[in-house]
Order: sequence, then C-alpha cells, then structure tokens
Amino acid sequence: MLRRYELTDDEWNRIAPLLPPENSGKQGRPKKSNRTILNGIVWIARSGAPWRDLPERYGAWQTVYSRFRKWIDDGIIDNIFRVLSLEAELTELSMDASIVSAHQHSAGAKKGGLQTKSDTAEVGPAQKFMR
Repeated sequence: MLRRYELTDDEWNRIAPLLPPENSGKQGRPKKSNRTILNGIVWIARSGAPWRDLPERYGAWQTVYSRFRKWIDDGIIDNIFRVLSLEAELTELSMDASIVSAHQHSAGAKKGGLQTKSDTAEVGPAQKFMR
C-alpha cells in the first residue's frame, strides 16, 4: 500500500541505481533499506515536519537524518536531482512566489514605522493607548 509522500515503484526504479549498495558486507545489525530511508527523507521534505516527528515506520529519525547527511556529503542527493531534472517535463512549469521573503519596504510598509527604545521610553500606558 502506497502511503502519503512515498515513492511509487516507477519513481523508485529510476532512483535506485543512483544510491549506494545496501549490503556492505559488514557484520552487525542490517541497515534499513535505501527505499525506506529515502521515503522517510521525502516524507520530511514534503510534510515540512521536524526530523523528530518522522513516523516510526521509516525507522529512528536519527538514522534517517544521518543517512540523509551522508548522501548529501557524498553528492548522492545532488546526483539524484541532476538525473531527475534531465527527465523532467518542463512544458507545464509553474512557480509560486508566496514563499519569497521581501523587505518590509517592498510590501508598502509605512516609512518610519520602526520605533527605537528612546521613542517609547517616556510614553506612559495611557499615552500609548491614545496614540
């Protein structure tokens, strides 16, 4: 069953060859599968939740985070984006500027709106109310 924010089989098949091999031959506890870890990373990216809120089905958040950091340091995440961007359909591209931060003056804020501490230091509670 495909859950929210998880990769489809087609998406996974395109990404899987770009990830390091899962079986390193080391002894000890087997590592979480790359697909589970990547689904956890995608869940964090799509949901906007903090790492500590990662659902348990993806494993410990520390494990997912440390693999994410390792893949960034090794250039694996950059490689995935590079390969996927080559295959992207750009015929219907839209951008949303609602997340772009702008300076307060660009939004039409009143000039001189910021008050310094000395401007308000001599004003009593009643005078503040009357302003």
